Amino acid sequence: MSTAFRVLSFIPPMTQLNTPYPSTAYITGFLRKQGIDSVQADIALGLVLTLFSPEGLDRIAAEIEQYEEVTERVALFMDQFSRYRATIAPTIRFLQGGDSTLAHRINSRGFLPEGPRFETLDVYVDEDGGDPLAWAFGALGAQDKARHLATLYLNDLADVIADAIDERFEFVRYAESLAGSQPSFDPLAQALEQPFTLIDEILVELTLAEFKRQQPQLVLLSVPFPGAVYAALRMAQAMKAENPAVKIGLGGGYVNTELRELAEPRLFDFVDFVTLDSGERPLLCLIEHLQGKRGPQRLVRTFTRNAEGQVQYTNWAEPDVPFGDVGTPTWDGLPLAQYLSLLDMLNPMHRLWSDGRWNKLTVAHGCYWKKCSFCDVSLDYISRYENATATELVNRIEAIVAETGQTGFHFVDEAAPPKALKALALELIERQVSISWWGNIRFEKSFTPELCQLLADSGCIAISGGLEVASDRLLNLMKKGVSVEQVAQVTKGFTDAGVLVHAYLMYGFPTQTVQDTVDALEYVRQLFAAGCIQSGYFHRFACTVHSPVGKNPEEYGIQLKPMPQGTFAKNDIGFIDPTGVDHGALGEGLNKALYNYMHGIGLDQNVRSWFDQKVPRPTVARDFIDRALNIDSM
Repeated sequence: MSTAFRVLSFIPPMTQLNTPYPSTAYITGFLRKQGIDSVQADIALGLVLTLFSPEGLDRIAAEIEQYEEVTERVALFMDQFSRYRATIAPTIRFLQGGDSTLAHRINSRGFLPEGPRFETLDVYVDEDGGDPLAWAFGALGAQDKARHLATLYLNDLADVIADAIDERFEFVRYAESLAGSQPSFDPLAQALEQPFTLIDEILVELTLAEFKRQQPQLVLLSVPFPGAVYAALRMAQAMKAENPAVKIGLGGGYVNTELRELAEPRLFDFVDFVTLDSGERPLLCLIEHLQGKRGPQRLVRTFTRNAEGQVQYTNWAEPDVPFGDVGTPTWDGLPLAQYLSLLDMLNPMHRLWSDGRWNKLTVAHGCYWKKCSFCDVSLDYISRYENATATELVNRIEAIVAETGQTGFHFVDEAAPPKALKALALELIERQVSISWWGNIRFEKSFTPELCQLLADSGCIAISGGLEVASDRLLNLMKKGVSVEQVAQVTKGFTDAGVLVHAYLMYGFPTQTVQDTVDALEYVRQLFAAGCIQSGYFHRFACTVHSPVGKNPEEYGIQLKPMPQGTFAKNDIGFIDPTGVDHGALGEGLNKALYNYMHGIGLDQNVRSWFDQKVPRPTVARDFIDRALNIDSM
């Protein structure tokens, strides 16, 4: 294909700030493999770095000065403005890894101005009058402690922006409510007709600067989450105003899950094409179409607006590009040295998510299990399972290390297959490729203690997996394919191999009773006490239209609520559970208990004490996990 045709892929705000979201890296690497001139830019990072600079703070303050009344935290910011302005550049540089010695000044608690976010530190009380954060970071954790304090400082500034500039602003999402499971396009349309906020002004400045510099014929906007949709459309609006002839495509995780029944023609005032699922084949066909080599009737998995002004879906039958042929992602063009190592939460696994720059890579496409009833198993990103050889994976790893100079990898599979991980570990060891890696698995019996040790020897530092509702009845209903006993044995194998284990936990699943919830917490308490898991997170079950629960609610004893009519997004769906349990109230107790367990507190305490309401005593034997771990000797 002609190199005169250039593709520019954008990461719109907001995604992650510690590492590039990988979608553009995959697409750019793939298109370059096809000989197509392809470049990329991270506007999410650019927006934050522009805002959180001395000049950015000047612009924020200038706008605030026009107001007659401000909130208390905005007033505090203005009172301390000279300190914020003096400290913002060195703090950002420190979080980018450029000035490690600043940690000592940050830790003195006299360098950074401290707003309301620092009040969270008050929960850590040291009765001896020492450092209240010593439990988390110890005497030698100066860098980690400083990153946590610096992150609180940035969070204070983000709150000021939300109060005074744009209430929709957050670090990892922007105007999320306008797009998430939103049946109508009206809220987005109305927001996009409003005058620019300061956030919009900076967003458009950065977008147009890159757009003019690259002069693309096709712009791709990757929107992984609802909190990136508004900014993506603002960017598209600006580029169309600058050059109405440019073609813009929209894709990504949000599109793949929420816009599958798209019928909203107004979206195409901003973009020209919306593609579903894996982007390689649709993009090749789209580029051929734009080059006059393929008619519009031969597009693949692509929404357009036809001459009558109606949304049209075209899906010419062509095979997807095999996972083994997609090539190696490239981060060329992204400012890898400028990403921020934030330390927001002290949860060990969440620290990995937000702290440090990880090369994101996929071991396989889709999920080898694809049965879990709460998961979108009907969609391509789960249902189409393909893997690459261990040789090819390590080739990609070596190419990425050579390009980035960084050896940390996050395997972003829904559930990395044990056979593929074993083959990968053997290949890494055989070729003496030294990396650190972590990823998500199912806690299945294939992960023997021997395999756990092999993975650790190959560089595995952490594993996460779904324990979900720790109840064998509910695990069976979920079709998870594991038992609590099995989870205990697998997680202990990883822990004994020196691998951090994080459990994804769920509450509010259909037919889950109060007794189920109390019993689940008792299992979790015992898993922490036995050293099987070191980290965990409880999230509330959400029913989606693409999951087995959403498709067959009667099998799970629930009744779906009618969905509002609409032409735009469709994903989460409400349901009526006959148990009538107040899961919201129980969730507070679950999270309180988990927070303490991660700090080694309350592991001998009766689990009922964490709940504010009266709950039944657990029916689980207090030595259940201990017996599970010694099952062979019984």
